[in-house]
Amino acid sequence: MSKITWKPGTFIYPLPAVMVSCGSMEKSNIITVAWTGILNTNPPMVYISVRKERYSYDIIKSSGEFVINLTNENLKYATDWCGVKSGKNIDKFSKLKLTKEKAKFVKCPMIKESPISIECKVKEIKEMGSHDMFIADVLAINVDEKYIDSKGAFDISKCGLIAYANGGYFKLGKKIGKFGYSVKKIKRIRNNRLRENR
Repeated sequence: MSKITWKPGTFIYPLPAVMVSCGSMEKSNIITVAWTGILNTNPPMVYISVRKERYSYDIIKSSGEFVINLTNENLKYATDWCGVKSGKNIDKFSKLKLTKEKAKFVKCPMIKESPISIECKVKEIKEMGSHDMFIADVLAINVDEKYIDSKGAFDISKCGLIAYANGGYFKLGKKIGKFGYSVKKIKRIRNNRLRENR
């Protein structure tokens, strides 16, 4: 069987379905974004892509900052709702009974119910076509203590993160490997053979 060729489109799935909070503690909004990701390690940089006609676009553009809040199974309803409803005449925090949490470096609130909130400062805005890309520096990462293991590391398996793919939301499944495990396996085999040949 061979692959079927389709016309160009956005089909790199899954993607994180994140809730981006913006504005101020007094007047804030939440927009759901799937066009988001990592751009650089050092310095740490991320991006979100937002349509110009979205209510949050001007808020983020004028303030130059936002918070990326990762979502989990408990936030799936709020994640979808914030993606289809405009915050122009609705207080989404109040409507969805979400808690505003003060950030360390930006004026916009974090979502307390989110397992991870990433504070971001806009560095550049690139016009892409349907969306504009907000390229941002990561100022801080705030992690809910209940998802940190005994070694002080974030345990992703505990928080039930969700992803977006082809119009649907999916809970991330079980861990099936670890970065570099394929190389470590080869090294282990080589080391065993060296010991046997001694």
